[in-house]
Amino acid sequence: MAAFTKPTADELAFFVRSVGLGKIDEFRVVEAGSVNSNFSLICDGKRFFLRIFEEQGEAGAADEIVRIRTISARGVLTPAAVGQGTLAGKPAALFPWVDGGISCQRAVSPARAFALGRALADVHRAGADLPASPNRFDAEALRARLGRIERAYPVVRLRAALDAAEAARDPNIPRGFVHGDLFRDNVLWAAPGSDRLVALLDFESASHGPLAFDLAVTLLAWCYGDAFEPSLARALVAGYEAARPMGIDEKRALYTESLFGAIRFTITRITDYAMRGGENRVMKDWRRFLARLDALEAMGPSGFEALIT
Repeated sequence: MAAFTKPTADELAFFVRSVGLGKIDEFRVVEAGSVNSNFSLICDGKRFFLRIFEEQGEAGAADEIVRIRTISARGVLTPAAVGQGTLAGKPAALFPWVDGGISCQRAVSPARAFALGRALADVHRAGADLPASPNRFDAEALRARLGRIERAYPVVRLRAALDAAEAARDPNIPRGFVHGDLFRDNVLWAAPGSDRLVALLDFESASHGPLAFDLAVTLLAWCYGDAFEPSLARALVAGYEAARPMGIDEKRALYTESLFGAIRFTITRITDYAMRGGENRVMKDWRRFLARLDALEAMGPSGFEALIT
């Protein structure tokens, strides 16, 4: 469960009062997430989502909250914070609770992939003029993580793949505000079997970067079971382009950005999960993203083009 910090009753009561709420009716851990501490909070008969930011300082958390409020006001389906402050000595924010369900991989349909692609394009359009924010997972940061990884993991291969992918990236494709982590557990659907998307969540990894990278990460997360699924990949890209058409160079760059994404999540899952462990951490298997890297390298650019068109 995601509760690395557990506030005392007095700390929680003080925070609730500071954001203008009253009686606490219920407080419990949300058994999801792997970086921050997340809770369900019912106050005065209303339910909220409470997040304690574990890895961001006050400035980083405040910037994230402002960015989310901005894109929410511009029509992106994401709940904006209704209160923020300090809880248990760390930045915290309170969001409206959104009812909805997370899709399992078997439930990902072309209709859902299309809706998701369109929603991601809405994020990119809404965040087009947001100030640039640093990327904690750029190539330099990933190389630093590789330096900490034990030799029991495929460090040599990952370093070579990272160098090759970084050299091949196109610096001229459109850049802007990217979510960076649009996995299945960060998207809510109206009901089981419904194709209506009700919320995009968790902009913890949001930064300034290539928009194609964001679409590539989403493709890696949603369009791969035991192998890449062409019907899902095509629907995702089609949904995205229905709201934000891509140029030829940007669409061609999706292959290299997918390689970079597969490398990024292989490395961070080794450093953040395999090397840490812990009872309170949702484990994510780095080998699942190494398998995606294998598949991408095997298909090459032409095979990837066939996958998405």
